[in-house]
Parts: sequence; C-alpha cells; structure tokens
Amino acid sequence: MTTITNNNNRFFWGNIQKNLVFLLLVLLLSACSKKESLKAETFKTQSGWGYTIAYKNKIVIKQSIIPVISDSKSFSTEDDALKVADLVVKKLHQNISPTVTKKDLILLKIKL
Repeated sequence: MTTITNNNNRFFWGNIQKNLVFLLLVLLLSACSKKESLKAETFKTQSGWGYTIAYKNKIVIKQSIIPVISDSKSFSTEDDALKVADLVVKKLHQNISPTVTKKDLILLKIKL
C-alpha cells in the first residue's frame, strides 16, 4: 500500500510542477509581448514642420500648424514640433486631454 500512495503522490506533484512551469511560461510570454504604444513623428510642411501621433500604425493626431495661436503657421524647427508631440503623448499616457495651451508652448520655448 505504501508504494501506491507514494506513486500517487509523485504523480500528483509531477502534474502540479508541469502546470506551474506552463503557467510561468505563459506569463513570461505575455509580459514580453510587444506593447503597442503611441508614436510621435515629425513631417515637413510647406512652411516648416508638423507632427503626427500614431497608435498601432494608424495616425490619430496630425498637426501641421502650431495650435492655440491666431496665425496658421507651422513649427519653425523639427525640434519644436517634436517637443509638442512628446508633450501630447505624455498627456495621453496620463489620460488627460491632449490639448496644448499657450502656456505649454511658452514652457517648451516654442518659437511663435
């Protein structure tokens, strides 16, 4: 009788170990899977620079002019466009409105 109980015990623990290894493998694969994130890119306009923000390779925001100012002009440098795009991405990650204010532009030292 002791032999049967030991064999049942080993069989039981063997199955538990296999299931734990499988579970760990699944968790590891899911943790390592590529997370889709927002991607900011700049583009050249006729009069300067603009930016796009994409999610899963689909453009969700395309900004070819500087927001909040009365003139309809593009960013004067690619760096300025990228700074504002990064701010918008940061706001979206924080689940707040991606609206850019004049104060934001001043703080980022965007040439108006």
